Amino acid sequence: MRGARRFGVPEPAYDPSAPEDVTILPVGTPATVRSYVRALLRRHRRTFLLLVTVNSVAVIASMVGPRLLGEVVDDLAAGDRDLRLGRITALFAVALLVQTVFTQQVRLRGAMLGEEMLADLREDFLVRSVGLPPGVLERAGTGDLLSRITTDIDRLAEAMRKAVPQLAVGLVWTALLVGALCVTAPPLALAVVLALPVLLVGCRWYFRRAPHAYRAEAAGYAAVAAALAETVDAGRTVEAHRLGARRIALSERRIAEWTAWERRTMWLRTVLFPTINLSNMLIIGGVLLLGGVFVLEGWISVGQLTTGALLAQMLVEPVGLILRWYDELQVAQVSLARLVGVREIEPDDGTSGLAPQDKAMRATDVRFGYLPDVDVLHGVTLDVAPGSRVALVGPSGAGKSTLGRLLAGIYGPRRGEVTLGGARLSEMRAEEVRRHVALVNQEHHVFVGALRDNLLLARPGADDAELWAALGAVNADDWATGLPNGLDTEVGSGGLAITPAQAQQIALARLVLADPHTLVLDEATSLLDPRAARHLERSLGQVLEGRTVVAIAHRLHTAHDADVIAVVENGRISELGSHDALVAAQGPYAALWRSWHG
Repeated sequence: MRGARRFGVPEPAYDPSAPEDVTILPVGTPATVRSYVRALLRRHRRTFLLLVTVNSVAVIASMVGPRLLGEVVDDLAAGDRDLRLGRITALFAVALLVQTVFTQQVRLRGAMLGEEMLADLREDFLVRSVGLPPGVLERAGTGDLLSRITTDIDRLAEAMRKAVPQLAVGLVWTALLVGALCVTAPPLALAVVLALPVLLVGCRWYFRRAPHAYRAEAAGYAAVAAALAETVDAGRTVEAHRLGARRIALSERRIAEWTAWERRTMWLRTVLFPTINLSNMLIIGGVLLLGGVFVLEGWISVGQLTTGALLAQMLVEPVGLILRWYDELQVAQVSLARLVGVREIEPDDGTSGLAPQDKAMRATDVRFGYLPDVDVLHGVTLDVAPGSRVALVGPSGAGKSTLGRLLAGIYGPRRGEVTLGGARLSEMRAEEVRRHVALVNQEHHVFVGALRDNLLLARPGADDAELWAALGAVNADDWATGLPNGLDTEVGSGGLAITPAQAQQIALARLVLADPHTLVLDEATSLLDPRAARHLERSLGQVLEGRTVVAIAHRLHTAHDADVIAVVENGRISELGSHDALVAAQGPYAALWRSWHG
């Protein structure tokens, strides 16, 4: 690969496929990809075998014409004038009809196979993705995951719909034609042998370089998507800190790196396609030249040469079909590796299946950081008694949200431990953690569909009375009762527009339905005005009576109602106690309280 410069277009020096530079989600190994493809083909083996069968019939029927023509030529060469044209015409018409019918079936069965495999691939990726540990998805961010869901799926759609069926068709087609050529005139098979080295050398050169180039191209696009998505998401921050020029420069660098790999892959194809054309010319030319010599020597008849030449001409299409779609599969293989890469991540936070013995939560000497050897939390210890209200307060960037995510089991500590009922959250299955602890933050999603379906996500078996009670508990029944179709009203994209505050209330109603005994609230009411937020929190307080609540308090009135307040500063808990005790202590919390009240 390093010697590519002497062939025309050098390989870009920057490798955007490097995972540490672009992505956190892994790319599947060749073994993982092969295993998945085998499983997918086994799942659809009946459709695949049916496709091969109808294709074989269509190919065999297409060879009847050359065979009949060869017999006619031999008869004429032997001086036979009784050509039995009626019989030949009838046989040719039947063969043509069979070929037409079964060719249509090939297209139909190929399309069905492609759509079924594509549907399975999409479903497998979605199911696997939603089963990933939440911490993995949070670290991955939106750019890489979005590029896999959109760009990689789009690339695979073409491959699954056309490349896989067409490649199977081309292989069967080629095998039958070569077999027919060997049966009809074995010496003419030498023409295929002569063209084979050229084809193999050219393809070997190409396919040794193509996978890496396509993989780098796909990763480069992911880097572009990530840079643009981050800039758009943080648009106000970029504007406030005057980072526009820096973000533009980053985007331009990513685009330049991506387009460099685009040029590289395009140049590789300009080498492959002429090689294919040359091999086709060698096959046809070899058959004609060798066939002429063999006819003169009396080794084959003129009719055999005619049939062989027609079969060789017919070989051009399936060989081109194979190489064309195999090239497409190089792109698809990269996208497939990126999609099945999530299969290499354990879907659970742990495998021990530990269950908590009680509802007490404890963090002991917890250290955690998002980057290697860079801690955000430094030796944090915190006890959360069952049924208590704990508020985490402190300046922005102090580590409150990070500590809340550790207590919710989203992340696992680098050192120390976080336990629930004596069981380490990092060693519990994700499903078990979610049964006991729920995290609600300011990011809420309303799924496209009925309001009822949005709520039933939390408790599938809930009846209408329970759904309305959950909405009432978060003061959402006022606007929900006014919906045109009540719980069956379509919301989300394409349906009724939901305000951010209403989306937050729907998320909190799901929380009421899920009924966990421990809640971690991170800015759960941030999108409501202070008066509405205060009213909502009081309503929640009535509904969640007896449950453990860890609230990351950005408004200090939330901390005022807590049993215990933990002041987080620079990744450490600097103060711990009740509101009155901390105000009397005249420490950091008291300063925050005075600042809050002016």
